[in-house]
Amino acid sequence: MTTFVDRVELHVAAGNGGHGCASVHREKFKPLGGPDGGNGGRGGDVTLVVDQSVTTLLDYHHSPHRKATNGKPGEGGNRSGKDGQDLVLPVPDGTVVLDGEGNVLADLVGHGTTYVAAQGGRGGLGNAALSSARRKAPGFALLGVPGGLQDVVLELKTVADVALVGYPSAGKSSLISVLSAAKPKIADYPFTTLVPNLGVVTAGSTVYTIADVPGLIPGASQGKGLGLEFLRHVERCSVLVHVLDTATLESDRDPVSDLDVIEEELKSYGGLDDRPRVVVLNKIDVPDGKDLAELVRPDLEKRGYRVFEISAVAHTGLKELSFGLADIVAKARAAKPKEEATRIVIRPKAVDDAGFTVTPEEDGLYRVRGEKPERWVRQTDFSNDEAVGYLADRLNRLGVEAALMKAGARSGDGVAIGPEDNAVVFDWEPTMMAGAEMLGRRGEDHRFEPPRPAEQRRRDKEAERDEAQREYDDFEPF
Repeated sequence: MTTFVDRVELHVAAGNGGHGCASVHREKFKPLGGPDGGNGGRGGDVTLVVDQSVTTLLDYHHSPHRKATNGKPGEGGNRSGKDGQDLVLPVPDGTVVLDGEGNVLADLVGHGTTYVAAQGGRGGLGNAALSSARRKAPGFALLGVPGGLQDVVLELKTVADVALVGYPSAGKSSLISVLSAAKPKIADYPFTTLVPNLGVVTAGSTVYTIADVPGLIPGASQGKGLGLEFLRHVERCSVLVHVLDTATLESDRDPVSDLDVIEEELKSYGGLDDRPRVVVLNKIDVPDGKDLAELVRPDLEKRGYRVFEISAVAHTGLKELSFGLADIVAKARAAKPKEEATRIVIRPKAVDDAGFTVTPEEDGLYRVRGEKPERWVRQTDFSNDEAVGYLADRLNRLGVEAALMKAGARSGDGVAIGPEDNAVVFDWEPTMMAGAEMLGRRGEDHRFEPPRPAEQRRRDKEAERDEAQREYDDFEPF
C-alpha cells in the first residue's frame, strides 16, 4: 500500500456566503416597526498550512476533494447568520502549490506558513443594513456570494541541507542510517529505497538534515527508473553528496564513470549547477574497494571535489564526513541573505480606473467585466423587482450606463455582465425601469408610509375633477 505521496491534485471549494434576510419588525401597537432582517454569514476559507508533523500528501491522494462550510442565512430581529468554519489543510514543509498549467502559486517553506487556496464568499446584506434615510423599508435583501473554487497541484520538495545521490545499492541508505537516527529499508538489491528518507545529524554545534534520494540510473532525468519522480527532492539542498560504490560487481562500472553519469543526469534536470559537491567513496571495508578508492581519489581531487573514504558498515571515516558536511552547511547558511519581515505594499487604485471594462462583441453584445458589477449581479435576487431596481441604481452610480453609451451601445442592445460561461444577459435601455419604480420614488414605500392629510385632500380633489371631466365628456345633447 502506498505510504508516501509527494504529488497530488487537490480540488478545493470555499464555503458560500449566507443570504441576507428581508424582514419587517412586527409588534403589537407598533405598525411601523421597520426592517429588521439580519446579514448572512461569511463562507469558510480553505487554507493550506505547513505542519512539521506531516511528511506526506497521502491524505489528499485518497481524498482530493475538500470543501469548507457555508455561512448561515440572516434572520429577522437583526440576527446575523453564523460564519462558515474555515477548513485548514496541513501540508508538509516544502510543499509547492501549482495551478493546472504549472505556474507556481505559493512555495510553502517554514512551519506555520499559510496560503489561502479558496476564499469564502461574502454574506449578503439584510434589508436592515440596506435601509437609509431615502430607502426606509427595503423589501429585499442581497444574496450571499458563492465561495471560490480552485484546482491546485501540490508537489513536495524535501527541505534538507544535504542530499545523497548515486546509483542504486551504492550505500546511501546505510550511510544515512549510521549518520542519523533514520531507519530506512536496507537490502542487497537495487531500488530498495522507494521514497526519500530524512535524518538529522549533529556535528559539534551544527545540526543539519540529510536526505537519501532513491537511486539514479542513466536516463533518470527523462523518466527512467525512479530518478525523475524524486529529483525534485534535491532542489532545496545546500550540498550534494555523490555516494560512489567502490566494490561494485558490474564490470562496466567504476566510481569515476558513475560520477560522470550522475552529473550528466543532474545537468539534464537543471537548476543544480550552483550546489557544492562532495564525493564519498563507500565500501572501503572490502579489500578491492580500498584499493580502488586510493586509485581514483587523485583523479577526483584534480576535478576539484572534496573526497571522503568511508565504510558505512564498519563505521570508518564517518566522523570526518559528518564534520566536513557540517562545515559546508554552516558556510551555506551564513551566505544566505537574512530574512526580512514581510513588507506591506499599498497599491492605490489609479485615478482613471473605473473598476470595470465594457467590451463590444459580435452580434451587438457588450460585455461588462469587473469585480464589483459581477459581485453585485451574483447578489441580486432577480425574482424581486425592487432588488433589480437597486442593482440598476448601483450600476448607474458606478458609471456602467455612461460607459455603455460611450462604447456605442444603443437601446435594445444586449449587455452581458460576467464571463462567457456564467453571465447575466439583458436588453439594455438607457433609463432602466426595473419595476421597483412603480412603488414610487426610490426610498418611498407606500406600504409603510400612508399619505399625509394635505396630500390626501389634493388627491381627492383631483379624483373629483377627473370624474367631472369624464361625465362632461360622456354627455350627449339631445
